[in-house]
Amino acid sequence: MTPAEDKPEPKAQSKSEPKTEPKIEAKAEPAPKQKASPAPTPKPAEKAEPKEAEQAERAPTAPKAEPKVAKKDTKPKADPEPVREDKKPEAKAEEVPAEKPAKKSKEPAAEPEPVAEKTEAETAKPSKKAKPVKAKAKKPEAKPAPSPEPPKQAARKRDALKLKAEAEEARKAPAKPKDEPKPVEATAEKPKPRKRPPPKPVEDPAIRFRRLIRETGPISLAQYMGESNALYYSSRDPFGEEGDFITAPEISQMFGELIGLWLADLWVRAGRPQKVHYVELGPGRGTLATDALRTAGRYDLKPQVHFVEGSETLREIQSEAVPGVIHHHDLSTVPEDGPILLVANEFFDALPIHQLLRAAQGWTERMVGLDGERFVFVGGDKPMDSIVPSGWKSAPQGTLIETSPAAAAIMSELADRLVAQGGAALVIDYGGLEHRAGSSLQALKAHKKVDPLAMPGQADITAHVDFEMLGQVAKRQGAKLMGTVMQGDWLTSLGIETRAEALQRKEPAQAAVVARQKDRLISESEMGLLFKVMGVAAPDWPDGVGF
Repeated sequence: MTPAEDKPEPKAQSKSEPKTEPKIEAKAEPAPKQKASPAPTPKPAEKAEPKEAEQAERAPTAPKAEPKVAKKDTKPKADPEPVREDKKPEAKAEEVPAEKPAKKSKEPAAEPEPVAEKTEAETAKPSKKAKPVKAKAKKPEAKPAPSPEPPKQAARKRDALKLKAEAEEARKAPAKPKDEPKPVEATAEKPKPRKRPPPKPVEDPAIRFRRLIRETGPISLAQYMGESNALYYSSRDPFGEEGDFITAPEISQMFGELIGLWLADLWVRAGRPQKVHYVELGPGRGTLATDALRTAGRYDLKPQVHFVEGSETLREIQSEAVPGVIHHHDLSTVPEDGPILLVANEFFDALPIHQLLRAAQGWTERMVGLDGERFVFVGGDKPMDSIVPSGWKSAPQGTLIETSPAAAAIMSELADRLVAQGGAALVIDYGGLEHRAGSSLQALKAHKKVDPLAMPGQADITAHVDFEMLGQVAKRQGAKLMGTVMQGDWLTSLGIETRAEALQRKEPAQAAVVARQKDRLISESEMGLLFKVMGVAAPDWPDGVGF
């Protein structure tokens, strides 16, 4: 299988203004055409003309009826213009039309020819009507010059239509701002470039912790870390360059694409089970899932998507990135009716840890207390020897080790699901292959390390993941441990070099950027060595690539 296609670029959405302008011009053009031709006014009278015209043809000896029409000929001349221009030699017909001149414009050939010469001689007899007839005989020569009355009416109508057009433009002008927000579906920026929501106003977490410690005494580091991170993630979007830290999926689309390729390959070799669930723990903005699912879809892997996320702020962002996603507070509500393909990228590092210190009297827990208004570490007064791993019980005084019952519990539940339902899981995080002594506790704020006790609820507090412990728990529950490898080696085995070259060929101007992104993911001096990838699967599922 080859890597996935490029991440689709966000679609640029057209604004409403270019659309409204052509509409206004279209309306303005037909308006003057209607104004220029006063034809609509005489039309109701046309119906009466046919009968009189026929009588005029049958009785050519009655010239008196002809001059009556002569006066009315002057008014409708504007109507027949389009017809007269096609048949200029028949202009004489205007002298001998029926009572309604509009009829002549439609049938100029039948009446004018036989009566043309008679009209000039006969129209001279009636004194009152003969004069307009002579004037009309001259007027047909200057057909483009309409009578004085029609131009006035046309001008008035033209002005009225202009006012209407201006009124329509005025109405549409305020409507433009309403149409402009529509492109925000890109909310996509959409992509959807999306504006980062400001942190929600909450009570200063430090005040809450001080009050709690004063009331109950020192609290465990696990309690401090768990509650602080819960407040932190629920009140902001901490990801990306504008946040406090950046994760691999935000660095490059290649990371998520290769995970999607790995899942699709494993699914195909497992027999393409139809009912399958994609589950992600701590999905961030949904970026990893977007890239992974797009790639997996090329191989017909289209699972139902489930996110385990407790932050309402992040849930809203994730729903925009992955429409139709189903959210859960924990694994217990994820369906059990099919295999699961689970991904946990930088999830376990944020789970609360306990720190145990070897003191003179034995093992005690490191607690968080107060020194005035400042948070400090203090020793606990309860013996903790019973929970210390057997390999560390005889460690020298001053030794500090970390344990995470929360991480062990989640891995145990995950392994049980894999054994019962089938499937596989990828755990990607920073930590060691073996359990080591020492404190790995750290906090990040604006991409810089800060004191973990300095600003509770305002910084991301994490610790290194104990992959050795997670693997032992998975095997104890009956799952198959594929192995744990360096992130750089794993991505290289999946073809990140080839994928980077493809992106560089497609966008030569971004070649240097792509190279830098690749190096950040696989270089030993960056994420390639510090971050590990662990694969776990159901006993009857095949091993994944890279282990």
